[in-house]
Formats: sequence, structure tokens, C-alpha cells
Amino acid sequence: MQATDWNVFGTFGVQALKNMDRSRQARGKMLDRAGYGPQETPSTILHAEPGLNLRRYGPEQTEGPAVLIVPAPIKRSYIWDLAPEVSVVRRWLERGYRVYQAEWVPLSGDEQDFGLDDYGDRLLAVCQRVIEEDGAQGKLVVAGHSLGGLLAAIYSCLHPERLRATVLLEAPLHFEPASCCFTPLVRATSDARQLAASFQQVPGVFLSLMSVLAEPHAFQWERIMDRYLSLGDPQALATHMRVERWTHDEFPLPARLFAEIIESLYRDDQFMQGRLEIKGRSIGPRDLRTPLLGVVDPRSKVIPVQSVEPFIEATASERKLVLHYQGDVGVNLQHVGVLVGRNAHATIWPAIFDWLEAAER
Repeated sequence: MQATDWNVFGTFGVQALKNMDRSRQARGKMLDRAGYGPQETPSTILHAEPGLNLRRYGPEQTEGPAVLIVPAPIKRSYIWDLAPEVSVVRRWLERGYRVYQAEWVPLSGDEQDFGLDDYGDRLLAVCQRVIEEDGAQGKLVVAGHSLGGLLAAIYSCLHPERLRATVLLEAPLHFEPASCCFTPLVRATSDARQLAASFQQVPGVFLSLMSVLAEPHAFQWERIMDRYLSLGDPQALATHMRVERWTHDEFPLPARLFAEIIESLYRDDQFMQGRLEIKGRSIGPRDLRTPLLGVVDPRSKVIPVQSVEPFIEATASERKLVLHYQGDVGVNLQHVGVLVGRNAHATIWPAIFDWLEAAER
């Protein structure tokens, strides 16, 4: 595929993407009516501003340490809190933490100049300030999944002195062309800024379509097989269908954020090289000094081990650990299995909490 093909798609495919988005929204509402909507933990919005709601879950009087959950800024954040039996939010609460989430929300048409400096620094700093004003004591644990893990890593590099620990779950950190499934698409795009300019905002359905093109096995065939394997297990099938509903609940990325992710990270690998510029400061793995835990799926082609472990090895963290997640049935997308899989909740999350508690002794 030539770069000019993408420019033509961006110019003439906008209406087709809008039609696809309406179809996906209708599918999501149908799944809601079938009983597959999320079963979320009660929460309070402590702070709201363009692009962000800061949520607090559970009882207000908890005296334990605070954790800030950082979702990926592509789909709705309730994947962390899908249903009581597979809710990461509830696992944190059960361990006595004060649980907060940076819930990303869509921007209006005139609020599109948001980039990595906003999502990876400014808005997370606002969250930490409000959390401290809410009465949380001590330093903060920050935990992120997928692109949310990338944002959490950026924040950890910029503010290590303010954090207790960093937990990164299948987070892309090192963009090695040989192992990255998105490399052919990136190379087919002459400049992501030109592609982003075709949209007022980059539609979530466009990102989903590109994911399927880049890795059809993970984003299509594995999902079909997972549904088949879940048919004999009502709980697994219910989780599979709730994740299916979540996959239709997407929202657009700001054009600048999209372009910076593609150009600075996927194309130039600036974060791994210590050249990622955030508000005039260049950062890389040596700037990450907090205790650090990473979770990888050795089978994943979406976030391969090569995109995580070399970065973690290069950090300045004195205490670090990598856990290997071996997958689940009933998760729809294996990429979110670490959040919603029964095996993950039985093995990975207890190991994460034990590691955090050991770090506090």
C-alpha cells in the first residue's frame, strides 16, 4: 500500500467511517438490551475538565495507599471494572487501596490540540493534585494498561519522586520495527500529521479498523475462537459478550495525540532512545526510577515481549519485576485478558499486590 492511498482514504472515507461508527453504536445498544452492559462499582467524579473525569471508587474513609488507574485513551475506561468477578477496581478496593481512575472523555470539536504532554503529564498531574486534596496519604501508585501504560510510564519518568510504584500492563514502550505488527501501516503513511488533518478528530472506528488490518489474528480470529470456547461456560460467555460490548464503545482521538503516537513513538521510537520530548524535556527509560512491575503476554503480537522487556531492563528502577500472563478463555480480546480474565484475577493480580506490599515493608 502506497502512502498516497492513505491520503485518498482520509479525504474520501470520512463518511464511510461515520456510517461504520453509527452501526457499531447500534450494535452496542443491542448488547446493552441483551444484558451485556458493564456492571460498574459505584463511584464519584471528584474533578472534571475537558478530556478528563477523575473518579473515586469505594468508601471515602479508606486509609490505605492510593492508586491512580490510567486507561488507554481510545475506548471507555470501564474495561477495568467490567463486572464484580472480573473487576480490577474491586481487587484494588479489596486490598484496602483508595482507588481513583483518570477517565478519558471525548473532546469537543474546538478542543483538539491535546497531545502526549496533556495526557502523559498535565492531566495526570491534575489527578494527583486532586487525589492529595481528597485526603490520600503518601505517594501514589500509578497503573496503566496498553496505551494507558505508556502514559503512566511517561508520567513516572517526569515525576518519579511523587510515586510509590509504577505498574504497566501490556504497555507498548519500545517500538522495534521487526516485532511491531503496526510497522507496515506506519511505513505506508508518509506523515501521520497529514492523515490526522483529514479528520477533525481521528475516529475510534478508524483505529479499530487499522488494528484489524495490522493484526487480523488477534483482533478477529482469536475473538471468534474465544466465543466458541466460551459457549459451554456461562460466566466465560458473559464476560466475552461484555468485552464485545466494550469494543463498540469507542471515541475519537485528538489529531495531535494520534500524530505524536505514530510519529514520535511508532515510527521514531523516541521514548526508548531517550529522545521523547515532553514540555521541553527529553525523557527515556533511564528517567524511570520508581519501583516498576510490568506484565507481558509472551504470545502477543499486539504488544510483543520485545516492546516491553528491553525498556524495563533499561530503566533506572532498582526494584523491578516482569510477570508473564498466559491467557484466558472468555476474554474476547486476549489483549484485555489481564484486566478481565479469571486466570489473571487468580494469579497475576495476587502477584502484583504481593509485590507492592513487599515494596512497602
